[in-house]
Amino acid sequence: MKKTTLCLFLLAFIHEGYSQDTAAITTNTPGVDVAGVTITGSADVYYRYNLANAKDITGNPITNNYTSFTNTQNSFELGMASIQAAHSFGKASAFIDLGFGRRAEEFSYGNAEHPTLFAIKQAYLSYAVSDKFKLTMGKWATHIGYELVDAYLNRNYSMSYMFSYGPFSHTGLKADMGLGNKSALMVGVANPTDQVTTLSSRKYAIAQFSTGTTDDKLKAYFNYQGSYGGSYSLTHFDLVLTGAITDQFSIGYNGTVQSVKPNGSDANSWWGSALYLNLDPTSTFGITLRGEYFNNKKQVASAPATSIFDLTLSPNFKVGNLTIIPELRLDTAKDEVFVDNDGNPTKSTVTGILAATYHF
Repeated sequence: MKKTTLCLFLLAFIHEGYSQDTAAITTNTPGVDVAGVTITGSADVYYRYNLANAKDITGNPITNNYTSFTNTQNSFELGMASIQAAHSFGKASAFIDLGFGRRAEEFSYGNAEHPTLFAIKQAYLSYAVSDKFKLTMGKWATHIGYELVDAYLNRNYSMSYMFSYGPFSHTGLKADMGLGNKSALMVGVANPTDQVTTLSSRKYAIAQFSTGTTDDKLKAYFNYQGSYGGSYSLTHFDLVLTGAITDQFSIGYNGTVQSVKPNGSDANSWWGSALYLNLDPTSTFGITLRGEYFNNKKQVASAPATSIFDLTLSPNFKVGNLTIIPELRLDTAKDEVFVDNDGNPTKSTVTGILAATYHF
Protein backbone atom coordinates (compact mmCIF):
# COMPACT_ATOMS: atom_id res chain seq x y z
CA MET A 1 0.00 0.00 0.00
CA LYS A 2 2.87 2.39 0.83
CA LYS A 3 4.53 1.75 -2.53
CA THR A 4 1.24 2.21 -4.38
CA THR A 5 0.54 5.55 -2.69
CA LEU A 6 4.03 6.86 -3.46
CA CYS A 7 3.71 5.83 -7.11
CA LEU A 8 0.42 7.75 -7.40
CA PHE A 9 2.10 10.85 -5.97
CA LEU A 10 4.99 10.57 -8.43
CA LEU A 11 2.70 10.07 -11.42
CA ALA A 12 0.74 13.15 -10.44
CA PHE A 13 3.99 15.11 -10.11
CA ILE A 14 5.20 14.10 -13.60
CA HIS A 15 1.87 14.99 -15.20
CA GLU A 16 1.73 18.47 -13.65
CA GLY A 17 5.45 19.24 -13.50
CA TYR A 18 5.48 21.97 -16.17
CA SER A 19 2.84 24.13 -14.50
CA GLN A 20 3.98 27.39 -12.89
CA ASP A 21 1.14 27.12 -10.37
CA THR A 22 0.54 24.64 -7.58
CA ALA A 23 -1.27 21.62 -9.00
CA ALA A 24 -4.45 20.42 -7.31
CA ILE A 25 -5.19 16.79 -8.12
CA THR A 26 -8.47 15.10 -7.27
CA THR A 27 -8.88 11.35 -7.13
CA ASN A 28 -11.99 9.30 -6.50
CA THR A 29 -11.80 6.20 -4.34
CA PRO A 30 -14.84 3.91 -4.06
CA GLY A 31 -16.69 4.61 -0.81
CA VAL A 32 -14.51 7.66 0.09
CA ASP A 33 -15.18 11.30 -0.78
CA VAL A 34 -11.65 12.64 -1.43
CA ALA A 35 -11.42 16.42 -1.63
CA GLY A 36 -8.07 16.38 -3.44
CA VAL A 37 -4.33 16.04 -3.07
CA THR A 38 -2.14 19.12 -3.60
CA ILE A 39 1.29 18.37 -5.04
CA THR A 40 4.15 20.89 -4.77
CA GLY A 41 7.90 20.57 -5.16
CA SER A 42 11.28 22.21 -5.52
CA ALA A 43 14.85 21.57 -6.65
CA ASP A 44 18.20 23.29 -6.23
CA VAL A 45 21.68 22.94 -7.75
CA TYR A 46 24.97 24.73 -7.05
CA TYR A 47 28.67 25.10 -7.73
CA ARG A 48 30.98 26.05 -4.84
CA TYR A 49 34.61 27.21 -4.99
CA ASN A 50 36.65 28.17 -1.95
CA LEU A 51 39.37 30.57 -3.11
CA ALA A 52 42.05 28.90 -0.97
CA ASN A 53 41.67 25.69 -3.02
CA ALA A 54 43.63 23.93 -0.27
CA LYS A 55 44.37 20.21 -0.08
CA ASP A 56 45.32 17.87 2.74
CA ILE A 57 48.42 15.64 2.77
CA THR A 58 46.58 12.95 0.78
CA GLY A 59 45.59 15.42 -1.95
CA ASN A 60 41.92 15.62 -1.03
CA PRO A 61 40.32 19.08 -1.09
CA ILE A 62 39.84 21.03 2.13
CA THR A 63 36.46 22.72 1.86
CA ASN A 64 36.98 25.36 4.61
CA ASN A 65 33.31 24.89 5.44
CA TYR A 66 31.70 24.38 8.86
CA THR A 67 28.05 24.92 7.87
CA SER A 68 25.35 22.66 6.44
CA PHE A 69 24.62 21.55 2.86
CA THR A 70 27.59 23.07 0.96
CA ASN A 71 30.54 20.99 2.12
CA THR A 72 32.11 20.64 -1.35
CA GLN A 73 34.95 22.19 -3.33
CA ASN A 74 35.21 22.94 -7.07
CA SER A 75 32.28 20.69 -7.88
CA PHE A 76 28.86 20.98 -9.49
CA GLU A 77 26.35 19.53 -7.04
CA LEU A 78 22.72 18.51 -6.81
CA GLY A 79 21.32 19.99 -3.62
CA MET A 80 17.88 18.49 -3.08
CA ALA A 81 14.75 17.59 -4.99
CA SER A 82 11.59 17.67 -2.90
CA ILE A 83 8.03 16.51 -3.46
CA GLN A 84 5.28 17.51 -1.02
CA ALA A 85 1.76 16.11 -0.88
CA ALA A 86 -1.01 17.67 1.22
CA HIS A 87 -4.55 16.46 1.73
CA SER A 88 -7.42 17.47 4.00
CA PHE A 89 -10.75 15.86 4.80
CA GLY A 90 -13.00 17.85 7.06
CA LYS A 91 -11.01 18.81 10.14
CA ALA A 92 -8.27 16.24 9.49
CA SER A 93 -5.25 16.74 7.24
CA ALA A 94 -1.99 15.04 6.29
CA PHE A 95 1.30 16.35 4.92
CA ILE A 96 4.18 14.35 3.41
CA ASP A 97 7.49 15.93 2.37
CA LEU A 98 10.00 13.66 0.60
CA GLY A 99 13.55 14.82 -0.11
CA PHE A 100 16.17 13.40 -2.47
CA GLY A 101 19.84 14.42 -2.43
CA ARG A 102 22.69 15.32 -0.10
CA ARG A 103 20.77 18.22 1.44
CA ALA A 104 17.95 15.84 2.41
CA GLU A 105 20.46 13.34 3.78
CA GLU A 106 22.13 15.93 6.01
CA PHE A 107 18.77 17.29 7.18
CA SER A 108 17.70 13.82 8.34
CA TYR A 109 21.07 12.75 9.79
CA GLY A 110 19.33 11.79 13.05
CA ASN A 111 17.49 8.92 11.37
CA ALA A 112 20.23 6.27 11.54
CA GLU A 113 17.98 3.66 9.92
CA HIS A 114 18.06 5.48 6.58
CA PRO A 115 21.60 6.83 5.90
CA THR A 116 20.83 7.38 2.20
CA LEU A 117 20.20 10.23 -0.24
CA PHE A 118 16.44 9.76 0.29
CA ALA A 119 14.74 11.14 3.38
CA ILE A 120 11.30 11.74 4.80
CA LYS A 121 11.84 15.40 5.66
CA GLN A 122 8.38 15.83 7.14
CA ALA A 123 5.38 13.58 7.68
CA TYR A 124 2.58 14.53 10.02
CA LEU A 125 -1.15 14.29 10.66
CA SER A 126 -3.24 17.16 12.02
CA TYR A 127 -6.71 17.61 13.44
CA ALA A 128 -8.31 21.04 13.82
CA VAL A 129 -10.43 20.82 16.97
CA SER A 130 -11.60 24.36 16.18
CA ASP A 131 -10.49 27.27 14.01
CA LYS A 132 -8.16 28.32 16.87
CA PHE A 133 -6.87 24.98 18.13
CA LYS A 134 -5.06 22.31 16.10
CA LEU A 135 -3.18 19.16 17.13
CA THR A 136 -0.32 17.75 15.04
CA MET A 137 1.62 14.51 15.44
CA GLY A 138 4.59 13.30 13.39
CA LYS A 139 7.83 14.86 12.11
CA TRP A 140 8.08 18.52 11.08
CA ALA A 141 10.79 21.09 10.36
CA THR A 142 11.92 23.08 13.39
CA HIS A 143 10.31 26.34 14.43
CA ILE A 144 13.66 27.61 15.72
CA GLY A 145 15.71 30.02 13.59
CA TYR A 146 15.32 32.37 10.62
CA GLU A 147 16.46 30.05 7.81
CA LEU A 148 14.68 27.02 6.32
CA VAL A 149 15.78 23.69 4.89
CA ASP A 150 14.25 24.21 1.41
CA ALA A 151 16.74 26.30 -0.56
CA TYR A 152 14.14 28.30 -2.51
CA LEU A 153 12.72 29.70 0.75
CA ASN A 154 16.05 31.37 1.65
CA ARG A 155 17.58 34.42 -0.02
CA ASN A 156 21.12 33.30 0.89
CA TYR A 157 22.08 29.93 -0.53
CA SER A 158 24.77 28.98 2.00
CA MET A 159 23.50 28.46 5.53
CA SER A 160 24.27 30.30 8.75
CA TYR A 161 26.16 28.73 11.65
CA MET A 162 23.09 29.13 13.86
CA PHE A 163 20.98 27.07 11.47
CA SER A 164 23.71 24.45 11.05
CA TYR A 165 24.11 23.78 14.79
CA GLY A 166 20.53 24.32 15.89
CA PRO A 167 17.73 21.77 15.58
CA PHE A 168 16.62 20.68 12.10
CA SER A 169 13.40 18.84 12.93
CA HIS A 170 11.17 17.56 15.72
CA THR A 171 9.19 14.32 15.98
CA GLY A 172 6.39 14.42 18.50
CA LEU A 173 3.04 16.01 19.34
CA LYS A 174 2.26 19.74 19.30
CA ALA A 175 -0.73 22.02 19.74
CA ASP A 176 -1.21 25.30 17.81
CA MET A 177 -3.49 27.86 19.44
CA GLY A 178 -4.73 31.14 18.02
CA LEU A 179 -4.78 33.89 20.65
CA GLY A 180 -6.59 36.56 18.67
CA ASN A 181 -5.39 39.38 16.44
CA LYS A 182 -1.92 38.39 15.15
CA SER A 183 -0.79 36.32 18.14
CA ALA A 184 -0.47 32.54 18.38
CA LEU A 185 1.06 29.95 20.70
CA MET A 186 2.54 26.54 19.94
CA VAL A 187 3.49 24.05 22.67
CA GLY A 188 4.56 20.45 22.29
CA VAL A 189 6.63 17.46 23.38
CA ALA A 190 9.11 15.71 21.09
CA ASN A 191 11.88 13.14 20.87
CA PRO A 192 15.44 14.36 21.40
CA THR A 193 16.45 16.88 18.73
CA ASP A 194 16.41 15.53 15.14
CA GLN A 195 15.70 11.93 16.22
CA VAL A 196 12.84 10.24 14.36
CA THR A 197 13.00 7.19 16.60
CA THR A 198 14.42 6.67 20.07
CA LEU A 199 14.59 4.06 22.82
CA SER A 200 15.13 6.76 25.41
CA SER A 201 12.36 8.00 27.69
CA ARG A 202 13.94 11.46 27.51
CA LYS A 203 11.71 14.06 25.80
CA TYR A 204 12.05 17.71 24.82
CA ALA A 205 9.55 20.48 25.51
CA ILE A 206 9.10 22.88 22.57
CA ALA A 207 7.23 26.17 22.29
CA GLN A 208 6.75 29.25 20.14
CA PHE A 209 4.92 32.52 20.75
CA SER A 210 4.36 34.62 17.63
CA THR A 211 2.85 38.05 17.20
CA GLY A 212 2.87 40.99 14.84
CA THR A 213 1.33 44.29 13.90
CA THR A 214 -2.08 44.38 12.19
CA ASP A 215 -0.47 45.29 8.83
CA ASP A 216 2.12 42.45 9.15
CA LYS A 217 5.00 44.89 8.66
CA LEU A 218 6.56 43.79 11.95
CA LYS A 219 6.55 40.17 13.15
CA ALA A 220 8.16 38.50 16.14
CA TYR A 221 8.74 34.84 17.00
CA PHE A 222 9.92 33.72 20.45
CA ASN A 223 11.14 30.13 20.23
CA TYR A 224 12.15 27.54 22.81
CA GLN A 225 13.22 23.95 23.31
CA GLY A 226 14.46 22.29 26.47
CA SER A 227 15.07 19.01 28.23
CA TYR A 228 15.91 18.45 31.88
CA GLY A 229 17.00 15.59 34.11
CA GLY A 230 19.03 12.56 33.17
CA SER A 231 22.70 12.89 32.18
CA TYR A 232 22.40 16.52 31.08
CA SER A 233 20.01 19.44 30.69
CA LEU A 234 19.56 21.53 27.55
CA THR A 235 17.95 24.95 27.19
CA HIS A 236 17.59 26.76 23.86
CA PHE A 237 16.07 30.23 23.42
CA ASP A 238 15.69 31.83 19.99
CA LEU A 239 14.28 35.12 18.68
CA VAL A 240 13.30 36.00 15.10
CA LEU A 241 12.20 39.50 14.06
CA THR A 242 11.14 40.66 10.60
CA GLY A 243 10.33 44.20 9.57
CA ALA A 244 9.21 45.77 6.29
CA ILE A 245 10.72 49.26 6.23
CA THR A 246 9.41 50.08 2.73
CA ASP A 247 7.92 48.08 -0.13
CA GLN A 248 11.47 47.48 -1.39
CA PHE A 249 13.53 47.17 1.80
CA SER A 250 13.13 44.78 4.73
CA ILE A 251 15.19 43.58 7.69
CA GLY A 252 15.40 40.23 9.43
CA TYR A 253 17.09 39.42 12.73
CA ASN A 254 17.88 36.11 14.44
CA GLY A 255 19.42 35.71 17.89
CA THR A 256 19.88 32.35 19.57
CA VAL A 257 21.56 30.77 22.60
CA GLN A 258 21.83 27.10 23.55
CA SER A 259 23.02 26.04 27.00
CA VAL A 260 24.01 22.49 27.96
CA LYS A 261 24.61 21.37 31.55
CA PRO A 262 26.02 17.87 32.07
CA ASN A 263 24.99 16.19 35.32
CA GLY A 264 27.31 17.38 38.08
CA SER A 265 29.08 19.98 35.89
CA ASP A 266 28.68 23.66 35.08
CA ALA A 267 26.56 24.82 32.15
CA ASN A 268 28.25 26.03 28.94
CA SER A 269 26.67 27.77 25.96
CA TRP A 270 27.06 28.62 22.32
CA TRP A 271 25.24 31.61 20.90
CA GLY A 272 24.87 33.63 17.74
CA SER A 273 23.30 36.71 16.23
CA ALA A 274 22.56 37.54 12.59
CA LEU A 275 21.15 40.48 10.63
CA TYR A 276 19.60 40.13 7.16
CA LEU A 277 19.27 43.23 4.93
CA ASN A 278 16.95 42.63 1.98
CA LEU A 279 16.56 45.00 -0.98
CA ASP A 280 14.12 44.33 -3.86
CA PRO A 281 14.27 47.20 -6.37
CA THR A 282 12.26 45.21 -8.96
CA SER A 283 10.14 42.07 -9.04
CA THR A 284 12.92 40.23 -10.91
CA PHE A 285 15.94 41.29 -8.85
CA GLY A 286 16.75 41.36 -5.15
CA ILE A 287 19.86 41.28 -3.01
CA THR A 288 20.49 40.15 0.57
CA LEU A 289 23.42 40.89 2.85
CA ARG A 290 23.74 38.60 5.88
CA GLY A 291 26.09 39.37 8.73
CA GLU A 292 26.42 36.73 11.45
CA TYR A 293 28.46 36.36 14.64
CA PHE A 294 28.76 32.83 16.04
CA ASN A 295 30.40 32.17 19.41
CA ASN A 296 31.38 28.59 20.23
CA LYS A 297 34.43 29.24 22.40
CA LYS A 298 33.33 26.56 24.89
CA GLN A 299 32.83 24.09 21.97
CA VAL A 300 29.32 23.19 23.03
CA ALA A 301 28.41 22.78 19.36
CA SER A 302 30.50 20.46 17.16
CA ALA A 303 32.03 23.44 15.34
CA PRO A 304 35.59 24.65 16.12
CA ALA A 305 36.11 26.14 19.58
CA THR A 306 36.28 29.76 18.49
CA SER A 307 34.13 32.70 17.44
CA ILE A 308 33.40 33.26 13.74
CA PHE A 309 31.99 36.21 11.81
CA ASP A 310 30.59 35.60 8.34
CA LEU A 311 29.43 38.14 5.78
CA THR A 312 27.40 36.81 2.83
CA LEU A 313 26.24 38.81 -0.21
CA SER A 314 23.58 37.07 -2.32
CA PRO A 315 22.00 38.71 -5.39
CA ASN A 316 18.75 37.00 -6.50
CA PHE A 317 17.85 37.04 -10.20
CA LYS A 318 14.29 35.79 -10.69
CA VAL A 319 12.76 34.35 -13.86
CA GLY A 320 9.31 33.13 -12.90
CA ASN A 321 9.82 30.40 -10.29
CA LEU A 322 13.52 30.11 -11.14
CA THR A 323 15.98 32.04 -8.94
CA ILE A 324 19.69 32.33 -9.79
CA ILE A 325 21.99 33.20 -6.87
CA PRO A 326 25.65 34.19 -7.44
CA GLU A 327 26.97 34.41 -3.88
CA LEU A 328 30.14 35.71 -2.24
CA ARG A 329 30.95 34.78 1.37
CA LEU A 330 33.68 35.83 3.82
CA ASP A 331 34.29 33.79 7.00
CA THR A 332 36.74 35.11 9.56
CA ALA A 333 37.50 33.55 12.95
CA LYS A 334 39.28 34.62 16.11
CA ASP A 335 41.57 31.57 15.79
CA GLU A 336 43.26 29.86 12.83
CA VAL A 337 40.58 27.28 12.01
CA PHE A 338 40.71 27.62 8.20
CA VAL A 339 43.48 26.64 5.75
CA ASP A 340 45.13 28.82 3.08
CA ASN A 341 46.37 27.87 -0.40
CA ASP A 342 49.73 26.73 0.97
CA GLY A 343 48.14 24.46 3.56
CA ASN A 344 48.87 26.76 6.49
CA PRO A 345 46.32 27.61 9.21
CA THR A 346 44.61 30.97 8.70
CA LYS A 347 41.86 33.00 10.34
CA SER A 348 39.77 33.81 7.26
CA THR A 349 38.59 32.40 3.96
CA VAL A 350 36.52 33.53 0.95
CA THR A 351 34.04 31.37 -0.97
CA GLY A 352 32.02 31.86 -4.14
CA ILE A 353 28.81 29.98 -4.98
CA LEU A 354 26.66 29.90 -8.10
CA ALA A 355 23.28 28.37 -7.23
CA ALA A 356 19.83 28.01 -8.77
CA THR A 357 16.52 27.07 -7.19
CA TYR A 358 13.11 26.26 -8.66
CA HIS A 359 9.74 25.60 -7.06
CA PHE A 360 6.28 24.73 -8.29
